[in-house]
Amino acid sequence: MEEDKVTNPVKLVIIGGSAGSLEVVLKVLALITDKPSFALVIVMHRKSGEDSLLEELLAIKTKIKVQAVEDKTEMKPATIYIAPSDYHLLFEKNSTLSLDTSEKVNYSRPSIDVSFESAADVYGSDLVGILLSGANSDGTEGLAAIKAAGGTTIVQDPETAETPYMPKYAIQHLQPDYILDAKGIAAFLNLIDKNSPDKAA
Repeated sequence: MEEDKVTNPVKLVIIGGSAGSLEVVLKVLALITDKPSFALVIVMHRKSGEDSLLEELLAIKTKIKVQAVEDKTEMKPATIYIAPSDYHLLFEKNSTLSLDTSEKVNYSRPSIDVSFESAADVYGSDLVGILLSGANSDGTEGLAAIKAAGGTTIVQDPETAETPYMPKYAIQHLQPDYILDAKGIAAFLNLIDKNSPDKAA
């Protein structure tokens, strides 16, 4: 792994996934060794009513604080925020999260594309976007927006994905900075604070 790839201080890591992504998220969170200096937002396709169950499950697997998202939730470092079902998750320039009930995108609400594009608009090069296992193309356009804004893009290695369509589609349509398995993603996140305290000269 290119340890010097991330040179800007990372303020936000956003992870998107659908079918088969929960197992990967749990593996990654369990391998993060320290409380990170960045906020971490997870956008997953799932059924209504599963919000509290997912939050409880993630809280068991990580030492990082897990917080439910409500409209105008203020983001803080070293905290995991989970997009609620039936809302698009958007980012505001004052470090708050907002919820939107506009129509579904890629048959999904929350849509990974919508959240990735919103995060790219606000955080630019201070952003890392990660796309995991899933069964549709949601997330590829959002990753492209993150890349265009100067952020870092990571796609799960399709060979390790339970449902490889989503990561395969992304790799076919853009050139991500990294293609990693769960252990590789966790190692990358653990390196962020060590490698990017200051922007490289």
